[in-house]
Amino acid sequence: MKKPAYDLEERLLEYSVKIIKIVEQLPKTRTGNHVAGQLLRSGTSAYPNHGEAQAAESPKDFIHKLRISLKELRETQRWLRLVQRVPLIKNPEFSVGIVMETEELIKIFVASIKTAEMKKK
Repeated sequence: MKKPAYDLEERLLEYSVKIIKIVEQLPKTRTGNHVAGQLLRSGTSAYPNHGEAQAAESPKDFIHKLRISLKELRETQRWLRLVQRVPLIKNPEFSVGIVMETEELIKIFVASIKTAEMKKK
């Protein structure tokens, strides 16, 4: 079976890996630990929630799972901006690529939700 040219599942997996690498660079301080926990939770949740969407029981359930992924990506975007602004990692430019990827993934999920809602009608 030929693998599709565009694989959102693989992209989300790689995104989760990058989030974990950023979290591991955060300082072991009260602030660093708090941000690390929040960023780890929100930043790695789009991947499994996308899997939940793929196994959705109905179009409504599918859209709901996509919305959860979108919500978590938006939260992650905010945490990443905070990490850059403080800055909480030694090389804040390291997080620039992941911020751009977050924005792209948000756009993909927004478009997917719109498409799914149109098909549901």
